[in-house]
Amino acid sequence: MPTHPSSSVQKAREDLAGRLREIRKDAGISGRELAVRCCWSESKSSRIENAKTPPSDADIKAWCLACAADDQVPDLIAANRQSADAHVQWRRLQQSGLRRLQESTGDLYQQTKMFRVYVSDVIPGFLQTPGYAAALLSSIADFRGTPNDVSDAVAARIRRNAVLSNGARRFSFVLEESVLRYRLCSAETMAAQLGHLLGVMDLQNVAVGIVPLSTQRTVWPMPTFTIFDDTKVHADTLDAASTLTQPSQVELYVRAFERLAQGAARGAAARSLIAGALASLD
Repeated sequence: MPTHPSSSVQKAREDLAGRLREIRKDAGISGRELAVRCCWSESKSSRIENAKTPPSDADIKAWCLACAADDQVPDLIAANRQSADAHVQWRRLQQSGLRRLQESTGDLYQQTKMFRVYVSDVIPGFLQTPGYAAALLSSIADFRGTPNDVSDAVAARIRRNAVLSNGARRFSFVLEESVLRYRLCSAETMAAQLGHLLGVMDLQNVAVGIVPLSTQRTVWPMPTFTIFDDTKVHADTLDAASTLTQPSQVELYVRAFERLAQGAARGAAARSLIAGALASLD
């Protein structure tokens, strides 16, 4: 059974409190001494350490400075900000339909200069045709029992994807070959989708790599994720959309993307894989 969002938030807060407690212990100082160095009450230290009171960014900085652990400030602040919204249930996002979900990332898309997208399940949203998007979103709405606003959601997705034609932004996609062959729509719709994918590969600001089924892998297939610049990651699961902002987390996904990209076919080899998927539709 999926974890309730409030439980996830509390668990994240407890994990952060535990990290702060370990930093204090590693520094060899008591809660009282920490309070003196931070110029606050001993009870405040206790409340933060026991996850009774969420610390502010300033509290985290003061705590780390008092313990000579300045290098841990960025990760801890990111974890603190992440605790309230990193694990948002899809049902909450979709409770008023799928259109809202498509529009929720609009600002982020406009702010990002470099997108790195890895997919192991479906054609990336950026690259979907209206027909493919309609088939996919219809199946999602049916499975989750959300309001059926698929037409509006598709329109919102296509509007959002206009960012792809902005030459000032760069896109790097890595797809598992299996994505080209999963039948989520009619053969005609899939043929149009694969043809569109071939066309997108001609864009100067877009790089597409496809990991062949037969390749000798250095890393395993992973759940789909998107990296926005070097600051944020969206990682999707069946029950949740996780937004990761801790520098160490982002670095981990960047490293995973680079490893996956190393095994990807590109150029003519990638086009040949798409042509093979097209031929299999006959």
